Amino acid sequence: MSGFISTGGTDTGPQATLGYTASGLTSDLMQLLNAQDIQPGAPPSYQLCKTIYASHPMGKKMVDAPIDMAQSQKREITIPGSPEERLVDAYERTWANIGGLGADMWIAYAVRVARIYGVGVLAVGIRGQDSSTPIPRDKLYELQGDLYFSVFDPLNTAGALVLEQDPNNPNFQKPTTVRVNGKAWHPANTLVQFNEQPLYIEWSDSAFGFSGRSVYQRALYMLKSYIQTMITNDLVSYKAGVIVAKRKVPTSNTNNRMMQAYQWVMSLVRTASVGNVINVDPEGDITSIDMTNLEAPFRLARENIIKDLATAADMPARVLDQETLSGNTLADGTEDAKNIARWVERFRTTINPLYSFMDDIVQRIAWSPAFFKDLQAEGFYKGVSYTAAFQQWRNAFTATWPNLLIEPESERLAGEEMRFKSAVALYEVMAPQLDDENKTQLTEWIVDEMNARKDLFSAEMQFDPDALKKWLEERKQQMAAQTPEPTPFSYET
Repeated sequence: MSGFISTGGTDTGPQATLGYTASGLTSDLMQLLNAQDIQPGAPPSYQLCKTIYASHPMGKKMVDAPIDMAQSQKREITIPGSPEERLVDAYERTWANIGGLGADMWIAYAVRVARIYGVGVLAVGIRGQDSSTPIPRDKLYELQGDLYFSVFDPLNTAGALVLEQDPNNPNFQKPTTVRVNGKAWHPANTLVQFNEQPLYIEWSDSAFGFSGRSVYQRALYMLKSYIQTMITNDLVSYKAGVIVAKRKVPTSNTNNRMMQAYQWVMSLVRTASVGNVINVDPEGDITSIDMTNLEAPFRLARENIIKDLATAADMPARVLDQETLSGNTLADGTEDAKNIARWVERFRTTINPLYSFMDDIVQRIAWSPAFFKDLQAEGFYKGVSYTAAFQQWRNAFTATWPNLLIEPESERLAGEEMRFKSAVALYEVMAPQLDDENKTQLTEWIVDEMNARKDLFSAEMQFDPDALKKWLEERKQQMAAQTPEPTPFSYET
């Protein structure tokens, strides 16, 4: 938007008053800005946390950034000693579709609620079954059509997650039974996720109890200050197109012809554009509003507010201000990238209990007796019971988070080549000194090492240890048959 400010050379000229209306801010954010009781260290209420997440530009970023970065990569699933490809495929298909949204979305939902308010509850239930009854985990594959998930926030569980404050009680600072609107949920059907661990007799207004605390707990005052930078941005953009025409202000001695000339010159200034030529009185001047001295202090204040927000939320400032990392990825290995990667790895450990909770449910649905029968029809697990096979799969199941710092392909290939050469050198040194049994095991190990280097070898090598043992035995017999018997020494007298 553009306008004009006319300044005159007399003391009797018209006076101007600068007013500003924050039309770009919601009423909730304006209430936050005008809340004089918000001082450094002031705790946020449940409603205020909801307002910040829903309306504040930094509110969603502070909550969702670590969740999005942690889930930007899939966990690497391994189940050694099994038809791994079949098991992993069944597991991942179930994981992606369970509960209608997929397990990742339900986990993100629970963590999001916990970060906003301080505590969130992920619950699983069966339609038509009382929530206080534990769901039959061993029958989940039969009940999956009636399976549902819910995420509860502190307002749903108010009064139920206050936590035991008696240090001598075995349940000290531990969540026990969850009650939602007075209805009990069995502990096996729920998992309580805190944002930070509870402190002894430390009440959380946003969580309605002695539990975790909101990610906004230490950042509330800075969140309020950030709104001031939004108003400044809006005001600067609102006034940036203003043109200041410095001319003598008409006085009481001005006649109609002088007034018409004055208005005509102002209209020329108002409508002038590229390619036009206008005449300016030598005593006058036409400029824009001088904002030269505004940039440095405003930039410093805004950057400091963002850094304070990041410190209060225990997260790297780069994640909040969205500055471009060198190389635009976390693959360059710079210190900023390493710090962010370490921060995400620490965050992943805090949400692993939710993944373990969902792993158990997904496994029982994906690896059903019908799935086991299909494997048996293909020749696997002959004479093995479903229960024994399922327990073997669960014990061998491993889910590992990949490294967030992705190596460039050239470096990854060089590393793979070096590892494989080391394995081959070890084989060449040890193989000649081993008997047939150990040599077979060593050969099987080197084949496994080669098959693991998928970047180096596109096709997998098939290896039959029994065939190698048979060949080694046959070769030993052939060499023994070809070796002549030694003749005894004779002495001549």
